[in-house]
Amino acid sequence: MGLEIEAKIQLHGVAAAALRDRLGVEQARLHRRLIETNTYYDTPQGSLKTADRGLRIRVEIDEDNHERRVTLTHKGPQAQGPLKSRLETETQINDPHAMAQVLAVLGYHATLTFEKRRTRYLLDNCRVEIDQVPFIGTFVEVEGSTAQDVERVCARLNLADRPLTRASYVAMLAAHLREHPDKVGDDPVVRLADDPASDPALQ
Repeated sequence: MGLEIEAKIQLHGVAAAALRDRLGVEQARLHRRLIETNTYYDTPQGSLKTADRGLRIRVEIDEDNHERRVTLTHKGPQAQGPLKSRLETETQINDPHAMAQVLAVLGYHATLTFEKRRTRYLLDNCRVEIDQVPFIGTFVEVEGSTAQDVERVCARLNLADRPLTRASYVAMLAAHLREHPDKVGDDPVVRLADDPASDPALQ
């Protein structure tokens, strides 16, 4: 179990290109380019959402060497404060199909699946992740072990004055699809619970 501390910022217009330029100036190390398929689970009553918790199976593919990594993650409630901070428990698994079946037996079903593209940089004890998320846009997450590390890296990347986003991607996507039900099915990598393909066991 570890404490996840991050600043999440939406990048509009040319901001993503400007950030990449700044990462070059600061000599950040390009670490990985990833394609992630994230499937979130909850009870039929939505007990995890109500408690501000999250349960996720992530299938991650490295675009450069095609290595595959599968993880099961539980996220605790967000703590108060300007940065997102929450306890996170994560373990690597081999078989998402079997894990999905275990979760089903325990009463958890898939609520939303989405794919995102992530470019990861390493800078000054932090991970800097540039994420492209269907429907909702491009974001940067600066994640570190302390708030001071995160704030220092944000300052180095000229992000300190940008408004922070505390909502999770899954919450933003779910809200977007509720507001725009006509878009459900427009993107093959965003699947709702009533779509059987939302189960990672079938991917």
